[in-house]
Amino acid sequence: MTTTTITPTSRAQASLAALTTRMPRIGLEELNQVARLQTRVDTKYLITPEQMVAVLDQIGDQLRVLEIDGHRSFGYESVYFDTESLQTFHDHRQGRRLRFKVRTRLYENSGECRLEVKVKSGRGGTVKRRMKYPADQRLALNASGHEFVTKTLREEYGSDAPPLMRALVGEYRRTTFVDPTEHTRITCDTDLRWSRSDRTVIGPDRVLVETKSETGASHIDKALRGLGIRPIKISKYAIGTALLHPHLPANPWNRVLRSAFGWRREARPARA
Repeated sequence: MTTTTITPTSRAQASLAALTTRMPRIGLEELNQVARLQTRVDTKYLITPEQMVAVLDQIGDQLRVLEIDGHRSFGYESVYFDTESLQTFHDHRQGRRLRFKVRTRLYENSGECRLEVKVKSGRGGTVKRRMKYPADQRLALNASGHEFVTKTLREEYGSDAPPLMRALVGEYRRTTFVDPTEHTRITCDTDLRWSRSDRTVIGPDRVLVETKSETGASHIDKALRGLGIRPIKISKYAIGTALLHPHLPANPWNRVLRSAFGWRREARPARA
């Protein structure tokens, strides 16, 4: 397997760990009560550790950090499923209105696993449905998983699920905050890594911030924009696919791929 290291990522995680030690905690059950947000507006930013420090210094008093069993940072593994032709990647790239994403997600600290289907709602928001899934089967869709995906797509879009297979595995560490006054959830992902059978790429020393709110104009969104930080179009699955398949077009993400990930589109590999 080939491993491509773009830049080390430990500084971003270290900065978050240092900041969260002095913040009040919130448990998972309480977080789900105040900010479940299964239907929400997602807004994303890719920022430096220094910018993360500046934002949390500004509004950190309004936030609480998720803590489970004494941990405030958690390892995640996401297995993404797509068609052989990468239909869901291309639907996302082309901005198709009826698009979806399917993945299993392993919570490494607890060993729990979920199968998730994310679809775009008619108003542009994100709807996520999920079910418990056997951790030892997470690299493939079993019969129950395929039935769940098909049921979700029939209910949301009136269509069946296409044949899906494992497309890539993504790994990262996540720190989660909640603003209990406005029921906003904020996730901060570091140590991004994507792999397929023959190649691994490791992401830059940045923090991928995602705010999940009802309006897309939360306190943290305003703080980020007040520092001159603008939202970006980014998808961990799309970025990972572009990095692992550099010959593919990646139009919506070209700028961030080049500036933050050192990506250059390559010529299509010659057929054997």
